[in-house]
Amino acid sequence: MKYSLTKDILKRFECSKIIEIEHYKDVFSRANQDFYLQKQSPKLILAVKQNNLIYKGAEVCEDFGNKYFYYTSIMMNCIYDCEYCYLQGMYTSANIVIFVNIDDYFKEIRELLKKHPVYLCISYDTDLLAFEGLTNYVGRFIEFAKVNRDLTIEIRTKSANFTSIKDLEPQDNVILAWTLSPDGVIEKYEHRTPSLKRRIEAIKNAVDKGWRVRLCFDPILYIKDWREDYKTLVEEVFSIIDGEKIIDVSIGLFRVSKDYLKRMRKQRPNSIVLNYPYDTIEGVCSYDRELGKEMIEYVYSLIKSYVDREKIYI
Repeated sequence: MKYSLTKDILKRFECSKIIEIEHYKDVFSRANQDFYLQKQSPKLILAVKQNNLIYKGAEVCEDFGNKYFYYTSIMMNCIYDCEYCYLQGMYTSANIVIFVNIDDYFKEIRELLKKHPVYLCISYDTDLLAFEGLTNYVGRFIEFAKVNRDLTIEIRTKSANFTSIKDLEPQDNVILAWTLSPDGVIEKYEHRTPSLKRRIEAIKNAVDKGWRVRLCFDPILYIKDWREDYKTLVEEVFSIIDGEKIIDVSIGLFRVSKDYLKRMRKQRPNSIVLNYPYDTIEGVCSYDRELGKEMIEYVYSLIKSYVDREKIYI
């Protein structure tokens, strides 16, 4: 075993059955897998990622004004089970892949930094903070950012696991970004995720410790009584979190590629949120323009009472 993380993880699962495979795609990328069924009991795949470790940011993602916007997938798939998650349309498997060669990622980032500054999202295709007790990857990236000042990293999460990094020194080039949803959305569609209350507590602790924190009201879902639910959400968040201490806020509608949505609907044929009659524009499915505009403007009107307008990204 060349990689220390492999040894550490296997020690944590000494009673588990270990099967050696030639390449992770031999298992992970097989056709005719049942993503939803695997999600009930996902398996862990340890692998080494080779080539193309860093990707340019997708157009459907907010770049927050950063010219050199990238993302990386040091893990694939998530411990949570959000009904609207694009991963179930992107991957054929719900098993979780951890790439153990983190130093190779750091090497590729260093090469990019020789050319220009880098804004890097490290937790798009998983929730790294939720796995921190197993991998320590968030801590490793934070320490890496500490000595590479032209690198800014964003760590997107729904986890309440801030305690796993609470003793680390906050870095001004590290952004902790929490996704927030109304309680009703969490209960119905964000299965296995922490409650809104626990997320807010984690955010409050991070802000009090001096971390740069971003709030993500994304995706906004068109649900029954959505106006009341999102009003309650915003009021609850900012009754505890000081809006002046938040670096910025993002607002976004549910949106997903047409091809992904087709596969997602096949996995969850009874899902209300997935089977809404979305409009498709340039291959991306979302709410029709009139409804989408109404939803964005409404949530924006709520948030601007607590956060400066120039800090709100739509």
